[in-house]
Amino acid sequence: MAPLWSTIASAGDVSKAYPDELLSIEMYTKGKIKVGDYITADNVNLVKDLLDPAKYKHVAEMGRKLKMVATTTDWMKMGPWEYQEATLSNQGLAKFDSSGNVVTPDGKPWIGGHPFPQSETALQLFAGLTLSWGRHDANLFAMKEYDLNPEGDIDYQYDLVWAELSPVGRLVLEPKPYWPEHIDKLRFNTVVYTAPESQRGASYLNVWHYDQNKLPDLYGYVPHFRRVRQFPTNQRFEPLVPGSALYLSDAWAAGDPLHTWGNYKIVGRQPMLAGVSGGWNSSDDNWEHGVHGGPKGDSFFDSVVEMVPEVIVCEAEPTGFPRAPISKKRVWFDARNQMPLAMVTYDRAGLPFRSFDGCYCQFEDGDKKVSNGAHPYWSWAYFHAYEFQSGRMTRVEHVKELRGGHKSSVNDASIFQRYLTHAALSRLGRV
Repeated sequence: MAPLWSTIASAGDVSKAYPDELLSIEMYTKGKIKVGDYITADNVNLVKDLLDPAKYKHVAEMGRKLKMVATTTDWMKMGPWEYQEATLSNQGLAKFDSSGNVVTPDGKPWIGGHPFPQSETALQLFAGLTLSWGRHDANLFAMKEYDLNPEGDIDYQYDLVWAELSPVGRLVLEPKPYWPEHIDKLRFNTVVYTAPESQRGASYLNVWHYDQNKLPDLYGYVPHFRRVRQFPTNQRFEPLVPGSALYLSDAWAAGDPLHTWGNYKIVGRQPMLAGVSGGWNSSDDNWEHGVHGGPKGDSFFDSVVEMVPEVIVCEAEPTGFPRAPISKKRVWFDARNQMPLAMVTYDRAGLPFRSFDGCYCQFEDGDKKVSNGAHPYWSWAYFHAYEFQSGRMTRVEHVKELRGGHKSSVNDASIFQRYLTHAALSRLGRV
């Protein structure tokens, strides 16, 4: 077949780079599963090799169902338009400097898009992911989190805001590609809990250095003391709030600086079933999803998957965290756009520990659409985080709006003053 990247660059479509059986679930299963069907415990063994360990367990043992949708072949639908364009126009300009940071030929911070679209190493894949999580200059995600115990009860429920803004590699916000005042930083990232009352106002601000050998500066607002304080930044393997199966380290499968992990390696390539389109629930005014499965019928969001013709399976070890409870993480990257499709971490004994999987998509469904300027908005719609050993499940969905007026938005420069400063943490904590 034609080489993948030259095919993308010339035609913007991946079809000619892969055989038909890797683009069609019907051909792959010889007609036993087709688009529109559900993968359930009854037929999951037909596609066991196409699922990460967590999704296979969820379907085979816990009542999860996966709806098959058609394979996305239009490359411009696999990321924000500006990011995809920059990936094409800036290809070949990235390198690692003597400190292991991604720079341009003249040694300046990266200018936008994926630096290594033809990634040949796991380090290149993780470097591109760490540089830009959400692939927009700024994101504000209104989120609803549901934490379930092994019996299927929702014992914790949170409303939260996740904000992230990039001072470098900017493609939309002025000044670009750099905000000169903060050219030494990679991102500002805040998590603010707005409900329930017991956690309202609790927040964390991560200020990332561009140098990926340094840990971020971590600040938090403690409602009980009504003040912002600095926290140890190396405690990245603990839940942010009670009941959650999420750690700071888990963010986008690259929640820690690149060089606090090591021994990056590619361990395989394969097709996979994953959520790449169709996950936005346009039928709900607040974008909330239906649920199913588990002991009480609400352990999983209604989920879609499609044939991803090629994923690159990578592993890394937490070399900068001697007391980390995990020995390694395994991440499945979509070879077409280098996004992480699933992650499984392993404990020190080498047993599966925790996982996440989710769904990315354009927020477009027929005549319903959320726009990002002149183009449909692209982002994540939902994800699941699962603890293999405790049986706890955390599921999180990206919604339109939370009580208190917190609305999802993209490439809005006001996100910085509203959510990403010490003054913002104090103000949000006192509202």
